Amino acid sequence: MSFGKVAVLLGGRSAEREVSLKSGAMVLAALQQQGVNAHAFDPRDRGLDALIAERFDRVFIALHGRYGEDGTVQGALELLGIPYTGSGVLGSALAMDKWRTKLVWQAAGVPTPPYELLGPDTDFKAVAARLGLPIMVKPANEGSSIGMTKVKRAADLEEAYALAANYDPVVLAEGFIDGMELTGGILGREALPLIRLETPRDFYDYDAKYVADDTRYLLPCGLPAAAERELQAAGLRAFDVLACRGWGRVDLMLDRAGRPYFLEVNTSPGMTDHSLVPMAARHAGRSFEDLCVRILELATVGEGG
Repeated sequence: MSFGKVAVLLGGRSAEREVSLKSGAMVLAALQQQGVNAHAFDPRDRGLDALIAERFDRVFIALHGRYGEDGTVQGALELLGIPYTGSGVLGSALAMDKWRTKLVWQAAGVPTPPYELLGPDTDFKAVAARLGLPIMVKPANEGSSIGMTKVKRAADLEEAYALAANYDPVVLAEGFIDGMELTGGILGREALPLIRLETPRDFYDYDAKYVADDTRYLLPCGLPAAAERELQAAGLRAFDVLACRGWGRVDLMLDRAGRPYFLEVNTSPGMTDHSLVPMAARHAGRSFEDLCVRILELATVGEGG
């Protein structure tokens, strides 16, 4: 299909700017290689007036985090009537907010780890007693594991809260699920093969995602085919419940008894050489270039979510 003039939004103003620049550069190169009239556009440096003046027909959102993955740029593009990739305003805003993601999932019966909100007046020892150790502490509205800590001692919980609060006033303490870490890409209505993540670090943190060469990506994930299909279907439902669309990635833990616990949805996942959705798509027989074109094909505007 003809996409017209395409803007690849990259960079932006969030704490994930550097990752977004890498994602966007790879997407841009892939689209241009496929003959798409694609151009880089960094909304940190250029306003919406430039987007209008240059008459872009379609937008590929390769932004991560605030002002790109949280519904704000999606709302602007809705107003302009420009089709864009990924989830709409509602789905983007909900998925970006880990607390409200949990509230919606709990209401819909999607299993997610137990949690509590932390604040400056929290009784940290009591939280540790209720949730048990270890505890994952995370800012509600950041990605790429920025500001996250795995707390192994109750005495360290307050310090972990202070770190997360530097990134967001809403901080979650989440019960740690001991088991298999999995992630599942979503492409249209297709659930991509699950990837099992293994790292020698305390958890799959920023360095494990983008820097380290000792992170293991098991693909196939090692589960029986029937079990994997069941988890893929559950992941697609978790994605749908949040009004997400287009493409994304669902992260989950499988405990020692084989019970799934959904952690979060990424509505604009990484597209770097370390990234998971391209890895899963490649395993399913789709090249990085084909993946980028398919995501662009799914671009829409004003269709809910």
